[in-house]
Amino acid sequence: MALLPLKDTFELYRKWVGRLPTHRLPVELALGAVLAEAATARIALPRFTQSAVDGYALRATEGQAQRTLIGTAAAGEPAGVVVGTGQAVRILTGGVVPEGADAVARQEIVERTGTGIVLTEAVRTGESIRYEGEELAAGSIIANAGQRVTAGLVAAFAMAGIDTVEVYRRPRVAVLITGDEVLRAGEPLAPGMVYDANGPLLRAWFVENGYGEPVVAYVRDDEAALEEALSAALDSADLIVTSGGVSVGDRDFVPSVADRLGVRKVFWKVAQKPGKPLWFGLREGKVLLGMPGNPAAVLVCLAVHARAVLGRLEGETADQPKWRGGILSVMVEADPERDRLARMRLDNADGVVRLEVLPRQDSHMLSNLASARALVWLPSRAEAFAPGERVSWIPI
Repeated sequence: MALLPLKDTFELYRKWVGRLPTHRLPVELALGAVLAEAATARIALPRFTQSAVDGYALRATEGQAQRTLIGTAAAGEPAGVVVGTGQAVRILTGGVVPEGADAVARQEIVERTGTGIVLTEAVRTGESIRYEGEELAAGSIIANAGQRVTAGLVAAFAMAGIDTVEVYRRPRVAVLITGDEVLRAGEPLAPGMVYDANGPLLRAWFVENGYGEPVVAYVRDDEAALEEALSAALDSADLIVTSGGVSVGDRDFVPSVADRLGVRKVFWKVAQKPGKPLWFGLREGKVLLGMPGNPAAVLVCLAVHARAVLGRLEGETADQPKWRGGILSVMVEADPERDRLARMRLDNADGVVRLEVLPRQDSHMLSNLASARALVWLPSRAEAFAPGERVSWIPI
């Protein structure tokens, strides 16, 4: 069976993975979710014409003539007076600029003279004033549908009077770890047994990326046990990720069990290294990603394929993952049959992203993750990649 080119997987995700339902959330609870509709300002920003500094509101056309103080305007406490000829109002940052004033003289250029003031420098009309609506008019779009809510957007929404937003529901995630040979770290190892890295890796990746605690289950290499666990996961989760059991071994039951449970296979086996046995299918909108058992392959499939699927489920406008550009600092071997996804060291001290391949790239190896900051996409070809070649990468 021919391997599916890596670039084609993204088109298949776009075609097959649908968006989750939407719901309305308070802005404070929407962090990390994706907007399902544009968010518009409910008030103008600024809401009123205000001072940008601590100083004195006055008429700029009077130059440096002496003025008489007729009041004070603090934030939230307008002066309630009209500034006339030869008059000024003491004003604090954020205070409403009183009627009749067209400039604010910052206090550093003002001298007090009893009940009045004198300017040591002239000011221009509009100086140190924030005008009503100069940032946004009421009804202006702050963020569009398909944008992910960040902490900065939460603040922008709150300032613009937006208390709730319509967002796509965050995906519910289930993780199934297969294999009779895996034990939790710290348990005594019998001959032939290994410590499990995939369970901690998958849990940590979803938590680190804002999806909360996935439901994690360990499943024996037994067809009936896998069918029971996968059936329960398909009933409760939007994205099910399995590790192991997707290759062609005697105990690789994921493809056959998924088929028996009505999961429609879209593809199986991708021309990438590591992570070739990746299996992707759907049942009633639920997504199953069957990942290999080697932990480095799992990490690659998370960063590339799970990221793409999650972006589709959550309604992101921009395709995921977001590949960036950089240049290789050393020669890197290519693969003539499969695209390589290589873990690399990243250096951008001079503003140019330079990428250096790390040793120990095999799919069962994770120790280089202490230094790896980038996953670099090296398309399949016969000749090696030369220093200085531009390549695409994503953070890991």
